[in-house]
Amino acid sequence: MNIQIPEPVDNWLLNNGQGEVDSVSPVSGGSINQAFRLKTNKKFNYFLKINKNCPPDMFLREAEGLELLDIESGPRVPKVHLFGDNFILLEDIRSRKRKTNCWKKFGQQLVSLHQVTNLEFGLPQDNYIGSTPQSNYQTENGFEFFANQRLIFQAELAAKSSLLTTQEVNFVFSLASKLIELIPLQKASLIHGDLWGGNLIIGPIGEPVIIDPAAHFAWPEADLAMTTLFGSFPVEFYRTYEKFSDIEPDWQNRADIYNLYHLLNHLNIFGMGYHASVMKILKKYA
Repeated sequence: MNIQIPEPVDNWLLNNGQGEVDSVSPVSGGSINQAFRLKTNKKFNYFLKINKNCPPDMFLREAEGLELLDIESGPRVPKVHLFGDNFILLEDIRSRKRKTNCWKKFGQQLVSLHQVTNLEFGLPQDNYIGSTPQSNYQTENGFEFFANQRLIFQAELAAKSSLLTTQEVNFVFSLASKLIELIPLQKASLIHGDLWGGNLIIGPIGEPVIIDPAAHFAWPEADLAMTTLFGSFPVEFYRTYEKFSDIEPDWQNRADIYNLYHLLNHLNIFGMGYHASVMKILKKYA
C-alpha cells in the first residue's frame, strides 16, 4: 500500500538498526486513526497509527496513558517506540489463540490495576476519549469529578452542537446532582478509561493486552461498566474480578450511570444515532 511514512519513523528505524520499511499493510478496526503494520527489510514488525487532523498532543497523551497502565502485575500494554504530532509507532502485537485461563487472568490483572490508587481523581493533564478531549481536572471528591468532568462536560459539548436541548442538558445536571445517592464511595483507582471489547486483544502467547487508553484515576466500577456497554466479557472474567476485589456485588445495577459518559461521547463523535440511548438512561434517573 502506498502511504507516506512519517520521516521521523524512517529515521528511527534506520538509527536503531531496524532497516528500511519493506511492506505496509492496512489494519482495520479503528474509527479515528489510520492504522498500518510495517515490516522492514530486516524482518522487524511495527504497528503505526497516523492521523493528520488530530490535536498535536493526542499521541503524546496516548503514549503517557500506555506508560501509566504498564504496571508489573497488570494487563500487558504495547510498548511505545516513537510518537509525534500526527503518528505513534508501537510494538506490533500479533494475536494468537486465547489461552483457556485468559479471562480469569485478565480479571486478576484488572484488579491489580485498580489497586493502584491516588488521593485525587483525574490527572495533572487532560487527555482524550476517542477524539474528544477528556477533562481530568483533579479533585479529591469523586462525585464532583464524575459530575463535572464527565457527565456535564460531555453534555455541554453536545449542547454546543445542538445534539441535546436545554431541557435534556438539565436532565444531565439533575442526574449529576444525585450521584452521591446512587454511587457508593470508591477510591480514585487507575483505570483504562475506555475498556470495551475492541480495546482488548489477545497477544502472541494467548495473553490479554489492552490498547487505546483514556487512562486516569477514577471509580473502578466505571471501568467494569464499560466492559458491558457493547456486549459483555465472559462470565469468568467478572467472577474472578469480584473474587479478588472489594467491589460491591450490585455494581452492574449502576452500569448505566457510568456508561452515560461514553454514550454522550459517542453522541458527540458520531451524532444522533446515540441520542435515544442517552435519553433512555436520563429518563430512568432524572
